[in-house]
Amino acid sequence: MKKTALVLFLSYISICGYAQKKQSFIDQLNKSNPWVDSVYNSLSNKEKLGQLFMLRAHSDKGKEYADKVAKQIKDNQVGGLVFFQGGPVRQAILTNQYQKLVPVPLMIAMDAEWGLGMRLDSTISYPYQMTLGAIQNNQLLYKMGEQVAKDFKRIGMQMNFAPVVDINNNPNNPVINYRSFGENKYNVADKGVAYMKGMQDNGIFTTAKHFPGHGDTDVDSHYDLPQIPFSKARLDTLEMFPFKKLMANGATGVMVGHMNIPALDPTPNLSSSLSRPIVTGILKNDFGFKGLVVSDAMEMKGAIKYFPNGQADVKALFAGLDVIELSEDTERAIKMLKKAIRHKEIPAKEVEAKIKKVLAAKYWMGLNNLEEVNLANLYQDLNRAESKNLIQQLADASVTVLKSTSAFPLRNDFVRKTVILNIGSGSNTTFSNTLKKIKPGATVINIPKNINEVELGIIRNNMKPYDQIIMAIIDNRLRPAGKLDFSSHLLQFVSEFSTKNTITALFANPYTITEIPGFERSASVIIGYQNLPEIQLSAAKVILGAHKASGKLPVSINAFFKYGDGIQMK
Repeated sequence: MKKTALVLFLSYISICGYAQKKQSFIDQLNKSNPWVDSVYNSLSNKEKLGQLFMLRAHSDKGKEYADKVAKQIKDNQVGGLVFFQGGPVRQAILTNQYQKLVPVPLMIAMDAEWGLGMRLDSTISYPYQMTLGAIQNNQLLYKMGEQVAKDFKRIGMQMNFAPVVDINNNPNNPVINYRSFGENKYNVADKGVAYMKGMQDNGIFTTAKHFPGHGDTDVDSHYDLPQIPFSKARLDTLEMFPFKKLMANGATGVMVGHMNIPALDPTPNLSSSLSRPIVTGILKNDFGFKGLVVSDAMEMKGAIKYFPNGQADVKALFAGLDVIELSEDTERAIKMLKKAIRHKEIPAKEVEAKIKKVLAAKYWMGLNNLEEVNLANLYQDLNRAESKNLIQQLADASVTVLKSTSAFPLRNDFVRKTVILNIGSGSNTTFSNTLKKIKPGATVINIPKNINEVELGIIRNNMKPYDQIIMAIIDNRLRPAGKLDFSSHLLQFVSEFSTKNTITALFANPYTITEIPGFERSASVIIGYQNLPEIQLSAAKVILGAHKASGKLPVSINAFFKYGDGIQMK
């Protein structure tokens, strides 16, 4: 069937009332689907195999790059795209252009774990999952899923590679860490379900990741193959627990990570994403998962280090994956897949089932009735007041008081001389500006992270007149790593002034507390998890008595601060 005929067929199906129904994707798979069968039968062999691959796309690399992506789409007739960095209007324009190059609409995906702002400028970023892990009201995470779904639909995307349901029980994890809801399997599972349902109930396809669990590793699978040395019993009851919970609640998809797990498959140097015993044996057969199984990026060293030159792509499909995300060379992979089918290394029936499952996913996504992305008012629609209000609600619900004395609510008294230290920031902050409104006589000192020892010594000497210190520790990096990038003399300064006269607020990854000896000596300790203006405002409101903190620590830090700690303010 030519493209024009296919478009007419799609219109006819829609007019006849065979449009997407409000049912779960898994339930839909159990029913016959004339659209899927008709489209499958209309495609050439190359177009069918292309459905199993998703290409990388950016909207910030200019026309030459965009043209190369367009050529790959046309040459390989792929099933979808994964967008990375860029801007919303540029991406929408490219999406409209790219969708015209294929007979079956592309499914457009993104890793948008905390919203479009994870990848796109001029869009909303919600708090990181570690921050969300502190929230006690999971309905707020459902609402976040709703808002993310609205953004995806508005910009012409159908699939979010989220939520992350890895349990971060290793503080040194370089790749998950703040992207996890925390270390407790029940908290991770419940929050993953809430966020997932918020998206899926509003028509966005989700993929829980990174099966079987990437939380307890100190190796980044982008650069090497992590080793997971744990027993099958532990993996089943801990790492895989959230995945089972999400699958029981109707997860549409699962993303398989790149890890070597001898207890599940003893093959040396084999990634879980390439393991038939793990993907087909455990995920599909033992757990009974019927949804779409997607690879983590197949350009990552965790997948291809030991199986280069396209071997990994074919092994992943044989393992049981339905979709290959970001092959190093999609054209090569399709040729190798054809050869594997011809030599009966991969059963043709399995490949047919994968292709039809992808088409069924596209039907569930509404791609049987594709509409162009409307560029009018796109920026305004993606920056809604309701989204910004929700960010403040999430911030308010996440802020955690680990220690509290009579030091706050802060009053505008004239007895105590107060200094506000913005440590890690070279300028005033939302936190200090908010406090100054109530305590206008307070002195604000901004201490950039690159301050030298001489300048810091001058500040130290000038601290003597102050009998009340409010100290904000601010990580200005885009990603809040588990270790601060402060100099040793600045960390020593923070430690020195963590005293009974100090209120300390941390706007950074909570694991960074371990770098500050004596941190627990502060009279009051407030954790903000990351450096968002809304979280700074929430922490300031707690100090001023205008907000009652309710967050609880989602990870254990040390002997003083453990999972579940958090004073519920009254």
